[in-house]
Amino acid sequence: MPAARLARQAAVSAYLCRVAVQLVWFKRDLRVDDHRPLVAARRAGPVLCVYVFEPDVIALPESDPRHWQFVIQSLADLREELRARGADLVLRTGDVVDVFDELCAEVPVAGVWSHEGTGLLATYERDKRVKRWAKDRGVPWTEIPQFGVFRPLDSRDGWAKRRARRMHEALVAAPARLVAAPVRDPGALPTLSQLGLAASEAEDAQVGGLEAGRTLLTSFISARGRDYRTSMSSPLSAWDSCSRISPYLAYGTLSLRRAVRTAEAARRKYAERARAGRSDSKDAGEWARSMKAFAERLTWHCHFTQKLESEPEIEIRNMSRTFDGMRTEDPADWTTEQRRRFDAFRAGRTGYPMVDASVRCLRATGWINFRMRAMLVSFASYYLWLHWKPTAEFLARLFVDFEPGIHYPQVQMQAGTTGISANRVYSPAKQLRDQDPQGEFVRRWVPELADVPVAVLDRPGQMSLAEQARVGCRVGPDYPEPIVVAGAARAEAARRLAAASRGPAARAEARRVFERHGSRRGPRGRRYRGSPSSRRLP
Repeated sequence: MPAARLARQAAVSAYLCRVAVQLVWFKRDLRVDDHRPLVAARRAGPVLCVYVFEPDVIALPESDPRHWQFVIQSLADLREELRARGADLVLRTGDVVDVFDELCAEVPVAGVWSHEGTGLLATYERDKRVKRWAKDRGVPWTEIPQFGVFRPLDSRDGWAKRRARRMHEALVAAPARLVAAPVRDPGALPTLSQLGLAASEAEDAQVGGLEAGRTLLTSFISARGRDYRTSMSSPLSAWDSCSRISPYLAYGTLSLRRAVRTAEAARRKYAERARAGRSDSKDAGEWARSMKAFAERLTWHCHFTQKLESEPEIEIRNMSRTFDGMRTEDPADWTTEQRRRFDAFRAGRTGYPMVDASVRCLRATGWINFRMRAMLVSFASYYLWLHWKPTAEFLARLFVDFEPGIHYPQVQMQAGTTGISANRVYSPAKQLRDQDPQGEFVRRWVPELADVPVAVLDRPGQMSLAEQARVGCRVGPDYPEPIVVAGAARAEAARRLAAASRGPAARAEARRVFERHGSRRGPRGRRYRGSPSSRRLP
């Protein structure tokens, strides 16, 4: 490089080291598109874009190598996008406050910018420490909302309208050019091993990155999503008919606001075609209904995340205190039978083929459709009568798209501890018959049952010993007998739920939960009045 050019670069670096630097802290927003903190920081001065691998977060019980593999892949893309704009991504490992102190010693940080985050209690406490650090340092920390979640929020009255207004604010384009603050070493992307992690068990997991989510969204609204509304419940058809963008929303490589706009634009386009009376109007009508259903589920993202934002303790305690003590929470206090049940559940060896197939599918791929997720929590909570917290941590490790704000409120809803939601106890046998009628999904993930006739696939123990020998599957040695008796387990769950839900204290607690978290319209459009929810055990 010519000496004159080197001198110019040295002069620019020396100047930038004296100019106020704006630190952009990336967390679960690994993108440059629709990234308001990045755009705002750029207007204020040179940017220092930072991501911190936090050992305490990596060690959380919800954490799994599959999550960090996705993050590393996404950070590689993010770094390329930033470098193409003249900046870089500074990567560090350690406590965030310590990392920020080190960076402040190297460059004059005048402000910190980030999105608001709704995460686990550990990251919530971390954010409070960062806030104290910023105050003590005299460095303003500006947090900008990423989607339709509000802090603070004491009541859900009017939330839907506020959410809609925020989600329809103007999107911001990725900056064309960034002025980067110079640092001595931006840092290399770590491997899983360097983070102290084993290789990911999910060899067929979705790949992280900025482009993958956008590509999936485009293919969904133009080619794959026509039958979304009718095909989302089966683990077979959902594989292609669902959008599959959830990991990219969870880690923010795809903007939720952009996904909402895209879904709504697609719905309008297909609805107009349907109304126009064209030859493809019937097809367009089905597309419009599916895009409407998809947009509604994107709304659910904010609805459930708002619950955890409003009450972070949902991660560790029952939403309705009525149910405290109903199940034994700490595995250290479990009986031998409870531990046996949980171990069988985690191994996919409960003797209920649809449950076992779903667990094994999750282990290998990191994804399964919503109905099967609900069935798994329902089965562990009602049939096995296990506390939702260990189940939640186990499933969080399996879901590549683990999103705390959705996960914990949903788990509690499926476990029956909200006090305001109708409990649905999914029958694994019925789900197999309805959602996998030919047994294709079960046979793929539970190969022991490959030759079991479909008529008895949901209950292979009903085969005679001779038939078991003929199909090469002995119930007991090759595939386990059901770990619990379904009818007795469901009846006992119903009895315990009914007992916990009776009385004025339960009604008062339901009213409290509803005021803070409930949707403002109940069944048939009536306003919820605070009585306990119906107990439905299908």
